[in-house]
Amino acid sequence: MTEPAQKAADEKYCSECGAIIKAKAEICPKCGVRQFSIPCNLDVLAPNGKSKLAAALFAIFLGGIGIHKFYLGRIGWGILYILFCWTGIPVIAGVIEGVLLLVMRQEDFNRKYGYS
Repeated sequence: MTEPAQKAADEKYCSECGAIIKAKAEICPKCGVRQFSIPCNLDVLAPNGKSKLAAALFAIFLGGIGIHKFYLGRIGWGILYILFCWTGIPVIAGVIEGVLLLVMRQEDFNRKYGYS
């Protein structure tokens, strides 16, 4: 499996195919889909359609049963959280992970969770 290419400051991800394109591009040269600018950074989605904000809220409010892990495609971790939910440890871990997701840069989120 190859590492995803790093995007530069003047580049962005295509909203449809996830290819790295110029930030000012109106149409993706790879898939031909028109790009729309997003006015608020909270609505940004990873190339696979996952939202950093949704993952963080799942972690904070439902992290005790691992819903954020299932959402992010980490099924094994989600099952582990369910198995140990009675201990309270996943609740604490979920809140911490939710805060970490909120402060994580979008590029880092895309690299870690955006291609699964």
